[in-house]
Amino acid sequence: MAAQNYSTTPYEVLAEYEQRSLAHAAGAPEQVDAPGLWRGIGFRIGDRHFVSSIAEVNEILTPPVVTLVPGAKSWLLGVANVRGNLVPVVDLRDFVGGGRSPNTETTRVLVVRQHGGSVGLLVDEVLGQRSFSEEQLTAAVGEADERYNHYVGENVQLGEVQWGLFSMAALVRSAHFQQAAA
Repeated sequence: MAAQNYSTTPYEVLAEYEQRSLAHAAGAPEQVDAPGLWRGIGFRIGDRHFVSSIAEVNEILTPPVVTLVPGAKSWLLGVANVRGNLVPVVDLRDFVGGGRSPNTETTRVLVVRQHGGSVGLLVDEVLGQRSFSEEQLTAAVGEADERYNHYVGENVQLGEVQWGLFSMAALVRSAHFQQAAA
């Protein structure tokens, strides 16, 4: 272990921490700024893998405590206080007709902006950032599952996994999503 230099200023210590932190940043700068790469946040609903544009997902949370909303559809789990804002929380699996999502250690809530505020979408698991090249996007195939075809335009193969490109914007604009009253 190196001897600590006590003549170092607090600014120099912070600058060193920043340098060490940047050295461990995910992806080299040429990968982060690479033109032609589409980046998104990967998530799972049941056995399906999806990815939404990184610009569409504002935050990822562990499931917050929700307050039930009387007279709401089953997929609207309730509202949660997220940093002083009331955010409706929707079980995305239940919304698309796949039954309720189990509450496990991997369950997360994706916070997405919509007109008039944000909405939380409960998913079975968040799988981190995924990147796709132009070639992969060009080889994409259409969505076959009727439950998802309003929100997933294409599916992209990445290794052994097929990823549905899930449009959060299409989801929050859909009339069905906006009608949460039972």
